[in-house]
Amino acid sequence: MPASLAAAQKVNVAITNFADATGSAGAAASDAATHLSVDDIVQRLADGEKKRAEDLKGYTEQRRYSVTYQGFPANMTATIVVEATYDAPADKQFHILSQSGSKMLTDHVLKKLLEAEEEAAADPSRAAPTTANYTFTLIDQEMLDGRPCYVLHVEPRTDSRLLYRGTVWVDADDYAITKIEAEPGRNPSFWIRKTRIHHVNTKTGEFWLPERNQSETDVRLGGRATLTIDYGAYKTKAEDAQ
Repeated sequence: MPASLAAAQKVNVAITNFADATGSAGAAASDAATHLSVDDIVQRLADGEKKRAEDLKGYTEQRRYSVTYQGFPANMTATIVVEATYDAPADKQFHILSQSGSKMLTDHVLKKLLEAEEEAAADPSRAAPTTANYTFTLIDQEMLDGRPCYVLHVEPRTDSRLLYRGTVWVDADDYAITKIEAEPGRNPSFWIRKTRIHHVNTKTGEFWLPERNQSETDVRLGGRATLTIDYGAYKTKAEDAQ
């Protein structure tokens, strides 16, 4: 799965388990980009994601997962710190370095989330930002952190738990997803009323990789769960080879 999407799509799997139990250069690029159709943008996005996936041989990084639940039957928190290792094309593994807080949240949310990420890495096409998975509508162009971006609305084509609907920001120079504001394409559980996903990528060398992901879920019994993933510094295999 493209790194820019992986975390956003897997957050809902984990919450379900718990509920059931600048400048001128940028302006010039933006002006030139105005003439592209949405089909052209999406094709360049797909081509860019494919090339980056082929070039990214692997990485390691340390990340922090934390979840807070407020509501019935009690308020609880849990945190784990893991070392994540990705080896292209389809192997992702996690080594837990430390854990604290509620054992129930650790076992039924955080560890389930790690399992879901490992599973999803085996078949990236299921959640890729392609026309096979989504319909795209161009709604705006704007600057994001000093870089010109296309703003697209996405709708899932299939009833998959891995897809979402909402808004994505696509960098107009690199044709990579830089930000996602969305909700699940399919409600993952009766016990979940609504989930909001906020995801940000950052550029590391030539790659756009996750920086932070937060998912806020309202539970029908009146509780709320907030799951946050903070990503550390990435060390890619290309760097190791130098």
